[in-house]
Amino acid sequence: MPGVEFVSLLRLGVIGAAPLARPRPPHDAEQQRERDARFEQQPEEIHESGAVAWTGDVILAAIMKDRAPKLHALLKLIPVCGALLLAAACTAPPKMESPAKPAAPPPVDAAPKPQIPEAKPAPPPSASTPAAAVYRAAAWNELPGWREDNVAEAWSALAASCTTLGSREHWRETCTAVARLPKPSADIARLFFEQHFRPYQIASADGAEQGLITGYYEPLLRGSRKPSARYKHPVYGVPDDLVVVELADVYPELKGMRLRGRLDGRKLVPYPDRAQIEAGQAQLRGKEIAWVDDPIDLFFLQIQGSGRIQLDTGEMIRVGYADQNGRPYRSIGRVLVERGELALEQTSMQSIKTWARSRPDQMNELLATNASYVFFRELPSSGNGPPGALGVPLTPRRSIAIDPRHVPLGAPVFIATTWPNSPKPLNRLVLAQDTGGAIRGAVRADFFWGYGDGAGREAGRMKQSLRMWVLLPAGHPVPGAKD
Repeated sequence: MPGVEFVSLLRLGVIGAAPLARPRPPHDAEQQRERDARFEQQPEEIHESGAVAWTGDVILAAIMKDRAPKLHALLKLIPVCGALLLAAACTAPPKMESPAKPAAPPPVDAAPKPQIPEAKPAPPPSASTPAAAVYRAAAWNELPGWREDNVAEAWSALAASCTTLGSREHWRETCTAVARLPKPSADIARLFFEQHFRPYQIASADGAEQGLITGYYEPLLRGSRKPSARYKHPVYGVPDDLVVVELADVYPELKGMRLRGRLDGRKLVPYPDRAQIEAGQAQLRGKEIAWVDDPIDLFFLQIQGSGRIQLDTGEMIRVGYADQNGRPYRSIGRVLVERGELALEQTSMQSIKTWARSRPDQMNELLATNASYVFFRELPSSGNGPPGALGVPLTPRRSIAIDPRHVPLGAPVFIATTWPNSPKPLNRLVLAQDTGGAIRGAVRADFFWGYGDGAGREAGRMKQSLRMWVLLPAGHPVPGAKD
């Protein structure tokens, strides 16, 4: 295997580390997919939640200042990881949106042999330690549309968050009060929030209050428990030979970073990529959960991180992200834009599906440009939404995915944006219950539209400007607070 210089050798494919609903890969989110932009409408991103996503490039040499000798020792200590590092089969927390992105490393086949660079006096911040968001105390009348939104529609989502947050010190009193109000009216619910929570407008470290909101959904596929001429595309569970190495077991500084691969004798080598898996070069026989009839829908199921499969017997099953092959994610939307096949402003999930289905002879080659491959697990079927990174079911149009480095997972958030491709305001209370590999930054969210084709159409078109207010219980510590 050709060598690469040290910085390139430590180029990592990013995956979230929480359970998904989408890829949410968000995303066991870590699972998160890179989960990169949950939707391909953003060629430069992708997602994961279970409906959770995913990818990114994190330069490990930039994670710690003056740590090159320790990293060199790490490679000596776990030589089996060398091959995976060369193949970029290492995953880490979602990549931050950085104003100064390091230059891309050279291709593996053209790079020199591994070298240890001199420690930089001021390396860029790592994905695990992004610049802190700014929280500014706000008044309720600053939230546009606060009095018009039927906040009672978010009550069940708040109650779901409390099943996880209720045991925590700063949430206990509020969640106890929530349990005493099972079905409040809109006015009572609004009064409750105003009495028990404090609103804070969130901004990025540079003070920018405007951000981006995209959408995701839970897709519906058609399938069977048995392969046939119609149902021939397998939905795989986790292979037995997939090995996951937690780098934090060696160095705590690498918390959240992991290698994935398989054993070849005593060596850990990269796990087969998408093309190799599709060609039958992975040990996946017997790991089929079901077979589906559309390879494009299966591809986007892996981006969303979870979905439902209508079986030919009439049974409905739900699958969610379980793991990933460790290969870095590449957006096929970006590939089509770079090739001149789609204009950037026309790139969406729907336009990519249309392009691929109209060119079946080129479809497999296009899908193979994304080496990342997601493995699933079967989830309990219910009428609720898929589980997000918080571990509770997502509520259509009232749950969002956020970057947990900036927004507390489980917290209520008021968003001010517009409906997809429309100037019509979309101002409402939602709950931060999921994460995604492409959801990076303080003012960044992914809106869960729900289940089915209608939700998919809205999700695929959503790419709007966003402002956010995080609601915290009275007395809750405020990160980066600013009066």
